[in-house]
Amino acid sequence: MLLIFGGTTEGRLAAEVAEESGRVFFYSTKGELQQIALHNGRRLSGVMTREDIIAFCRENDIRCIVDAAHPFAENLHLTIAEVSLQTEIPVVRLQRNFGHKIEDAVYCDDYADAVRKLFSHDVRRLLALSGANTIARLKPFWQTRETFFRILPRKESVELARKQGFPESNLIYFKDNAMDMTLPTVEEEMAVMSSVCPDAIITKESGESGGFTAKVEAARQMGVKIFVISHPKVCLPGFCPLVVTGRHGLRRALEHLVPDFYPLHTGLTTGACAAAAAKAAFHALLYGEDLSDVNFSLPDGEVLSVPVESTVTGGFYAESVVVKDAGDDPDVTNGCRIVVRVERCVTDSADLTLDFVGGAGVGTVALPGLGIEVGGPAINPVPRNMIRTELAAMLEKCPHPDRYRHLRIVVSIPGGEELAKRTFNAKVGVVNGISIIGTSGIVRPFSNEAFIESIRREVEVAHASGCRHIVINSGAKSERILRERFDSLVPQAFIHYGNFIGETLKAIREVYADSECKVTLGVMIGKAVKLAEGHLDTHSHKVVMNREFLRKLATESGCSSSVVSAIADMKLARELLTMLGENDFSLFCGMLLRRCREVCSSVFPLANLDILLVSESGEIY
Repeated sequence: MLLIFGGTTEGRLAAEVAEESGRVFFYSTKGELQQIALHNGRRLSGVMTREDIIAFCRENDIRCIVDAAHPFAENLHLTIAEVSLQTEIPVVRLQRNFGHKIEDAVYCDDYADAVRKLFSHDVRRLLALSGANTIARLKPFWQTRETFFRILPRKESVELARKQGFPESNLIYFKDNAMDMTLPTVEEEMAVMSSVCPDAIITKESGESGGFTAKVEAARQMGVKIFVISHPKVCLPGFCPLVVTGRHGLRRALEHLVPDFYPLHTGLTTGACAAAAAKAAFHALLYGEDLSDVNFSLPDGEVLSVPVESTVTGGFYAESVVVKDAGDDPDVTNGCRIVVRVERCVTDSADLTLDFVGGAGVGTVALPGLGIEVGGPAINPVPRNMIRTELAAMLEKCPHPDRYRHLRIVVSIPGGEELAKRTFNAKVGVVNGISIIGTSGIVRPFSNEAFIESIRREVEVAHASGCRHIVINSGAKSERILRERFDSLVPQAFIHYGNFIGETLKAIREVYADSECKVTLGVMIGKAVKLAEGHLDTHSHKVVMNREFLRKLATESGCSSSVVSAIADMKLARELLTMLGENDFSLFCGMLLRRCREVCSSVFPLANLDILLVSESGEIY
């Protein structure tokens, strides 16, 4: 089982990630104030000592601890570290993003250091935004200098102030409602500062989720000096938590440490692997150092780390390899070597210029609609932006940046041309290789997401190719039959929906929002029956043939009683095509297709939709 220590924004995120598993886990907080909905999680509250945690872990077979507590909960972090060392239970630290150091702020190692620096800077009037628990720690300062504390409007917070003898007239309350934990805006922070007129504020280095940025920006605009208590770091010999900064890193860490917690594991896109390899190669080119692991940012800003298989460095280039891990997604590129070569070019450019080149195994764009120039390498816009972001950040910090303003990025996938034959690449206009794709950098542990993304890409290519009639079908067999019927249509007009009829129709509706498109839906009897019952996703793992629904459909359509009785013994829906006589067949199929259209009407305008029933033998009804 999993034990999460939360009570913060990070704790809430950790619980959400754990809920994805469908397994029981424990969520522990010091108090009961945090409102959080748990389905599989079991809530614990109250302070736990080291002995309490060890006993609990042994009694409940805890195999991993997630430390998502507040960064300034020093005692808890230390206790968790001691528990891990004694029990050998691994710890994942979900750490918030603290951002860059503020150049015009005074950073303090601890509260004693803060008191010294406040006096040395001759602060006369202080607004403390560090919370009620810091009143005692800053007492040497506020006993002699005018100080205001902003605290939560809770009884225990006020009692802390009274116990230390802090004047209640100098308390400012955070919100009127103790349960309202929304962070103040810059304007709200400025209003508080205007009411106090301090010459300095002091706050914790609490990161974006702690409202740090708004406090700093407000103080800057008000011309108020900023003092920051640096977040503490737990350092115990031998304690090495796995540090992650977001949802994806946490899930991948748990998949690694507790392999059976999630039924399926996530993976990385080819684009994410290419960005990581590009960063490792550029690092080697700049510093002559090979990285065994490289940190890189996903499009949403979360930082992940992946291993680097190898790096080769030459005079004006470096080349790194990252092995693609697709998790449990049935991706043909799983286990492939994503090779990125970064070459330095001679240039007078003042701005960073990247020339993307498709090496061996990376396809070429042959049709419009993919957001890439026709004839260019099939390296999609999001991976290109990921690479540019990583290299630009490194360029700012490197020695002699002017030497690296123009770079040639060569991406290769050994064996990619053969692998591409097992994909839909040719249909969407990518020839002679694999695409470097990925919008989030993460492959969810289902083929569904990747398949739905490929459907949308096919629709976009069809739109860009001028197709105004699209024929959607479940797979190669039905497409072959339908191509004979619509032989005047170009190949891009035929799109496989697999099981995702609803998602395909939604994609067409959205992509063709500014122009009309006629759609012909070809469907075989098995999927037609599921669709008619209301299932826009017809996967057999989610929905099976419902004989009772078939009996009801046959009765309502006016089929003979012998047909209605025979349905009870059916094993497969396609048996209907052989058991129905001509009259019954006409009645039943008419009703079936009408029901299918009714279901599709929820996602697509019926005026532009035709539905054809296709048989295994190639007949169209």
